[in-house]
Amino acid sequence: METRTEAPPQQQRPSGGGDRPAPPEPPTETPARRRRPPFAVIIIGALVVIAGLIFGIRYLAYATSHQTTDDARVDADTVTVTSKIQERVAQILVDTNQPVRKGQIIVRLDDTDEQAALQQAKAALDAQRASARAAQENVALTRATVAAQTTQGQGGIAAANSSIQNAQAQTQSAQEQAQAANAAIAQAQAQLRVAQSQVPAARAALNRANADLARYAALVRTGDIASQQLDAQRAAQAQAQSQYQSALDNVAAAQTAVTQAQARYTSAIAAATAANAGIGAQQGQLTTAQGRLSESDNPFRVSSSQAQADAAVAQAGSLQAQVKTAQDRVAYTVIRSPIDGTVGEKNVEIGTSVQAGQSLMTLVPSTGVYITANYKETQLGNIKVGQDVDVEVDAYKGTTFHGKVTAIAPASQNTFSLVPAQNATGNFVKVTQRIPVRIVVDNAPPDKPLRVGMSVVTSIEVKK
Repeated sequence: METRTEAPPQQQRPSGGGDRPAPPEPPTETPARRRRPPFAVIIIGALVVIAGLIFGIRYLAYATSHQTTDDARVDADTVTVTSKIQERVAQILVDTNQPVRKGQIIVRLDDTDEQAALQQAKAALDAQRASARAAQENVALTRATVAAQTTQGQGGIAAANSSIQNAQAQTQSAQEQAQAANAAIAQAQAQLRVAQSQVPAARAALNRANADLARYAALVRTGDIASQQLDAQRAAQAQAQSQYQSALDNVAAAQTAVTQAQARYTSAIAAATAANAGIGAQQGQLTTAQGRLSESDNPFRVSSSQAQADAAVAQAGSLQAQVKTAQDRVAYTVIRSPIDGTVGEKNVEIGTSVQAGQSLMTLVPSTGVYITANYKETQLGNIKVGQDVDVEVDAYKGTTFHGKVTAIAPASQNTFSLVPAQNATGNFVKVTQRIPVRIVVDNAPPDKPLRVGMSVVTSIEVKK
C-alpha cells in the first residue's frame, strides 16, 4: 500500500480588499518555567525560618535561665476555730464562704449553766468575804481583850473603860455576823434559783416521756411495734419521773436552806441587839470583870484568832479564783474570729453538743496567701531564696503574676507523709524526689484573687 503525506492545508484568507493576516498563536510555556516559585513565597519562607530561629533561641535562653514546674498550687495557713468548753451550740452567726473580721462573733454556745455557776460562785465569795471581815474583827477584839487584861492593875476606871470597849467590840462582831448571815441568805437563794430553773426541763422531759409511753402503748395494741419497745419506753418514763421528783426535792432542799439562813440572820440580829444592851450591864460588873479577865488571860488567843482570820482570807482568795474561772467559762461561750478571712468549712450546726478542743470551723486568711511549688531535686541546684518567679495561674489564662522565693523546705514531700515510701531490700528503684519551695506573689490584682487550691505553673529565674 502506498503511503502519502499531505501538507497541512493553507489557511485561506477572506476575499476582499481588506484582507488581514491571522493572529499568531501564543507561545507555549516550558516545564522548567512552570516549577519556579514566586519571589513572595521565597520571602515568606525565609521570614518563617528566621522567626523560628529567633523563637527557638529565646526559648532556649529562657529554659536555661529558668526552672519550671506545673506541680504547684496556691496555699495559705488556715486557722481552725475550736471550743474551749463542752457545751451546746446556740447560735451560728456566719456561713460557709462568708468573709469575717478579726474579733467578729461567729458562734455562741449555750451559757445557761455557766451563768448559774457564776452567780453561785459570786454568792459564795461574798459570804466568805463577810466571814473574813468578821474574823479580822475578832482578831481586833482578841487583841483588845488581851490589852485590857494587861491593864487590870490600873484601877477601876481603866477596867471599866476596857469592859465598855469590849462590849462595843462584841456588838460590832455580832453585826458582822449578821452581815455574814445575810450573805448566806443570798447564796441559798441563788442555789434555790438554780434548783427552780431545772424543774421546767425535768417536767418537759416527763411530759415527753408520758406522751411517748401512750403512743408506744397504742402502737403495741395495733401491732406496729414490739412489746420490748414499750417496756423500754416505760423504763424511760420511770427515769424521767424520778428526775422530775429529784428536781422537786432539790427545790425543797434549797428552800429549806433559805429558811435556815434567814433564821440564822434573825438570830444574829437578836445577838447584836443583846450585845448592845449588855454594854450598860457591863458597867455594873467592872470589878468582877477585872478578876475574870485576869483569870482567863491566854497569850495564844491573838495568834489563834489571827490564824483563823488568815485562813478566812485565803479561802476568800480561792473563791475569787473560782469566780474568775466561772467568768472565763461564760466568756468562752462567745467565740470570735481570730483573723480577717473567709469561712472555708463549717463543721457544726445549731444544737450540736461540742467538746473542748473540737473544731467548729476553718478560716482561710484574707492575706498571707502563698504558692507551694514542688520542684524535682534535680532542679534545686541553682534555686535560692530571693530569686524572682513568674507565675501562671490556670484560672487566669494570659496573665503572669510575679513573686519571689521565700523559703525552701528542709526535706522532701515523702519525708513527712504518714507512710513514707521505702523500697524493700533487694528491690530498690530510684525515684526522683520533690522538694516544696514557697513563693510569695507580689501585689496580686484584686480582680484576680489567688484562692487556696488553685493550680499554677511557676518559673524561677535562676540566672540573670
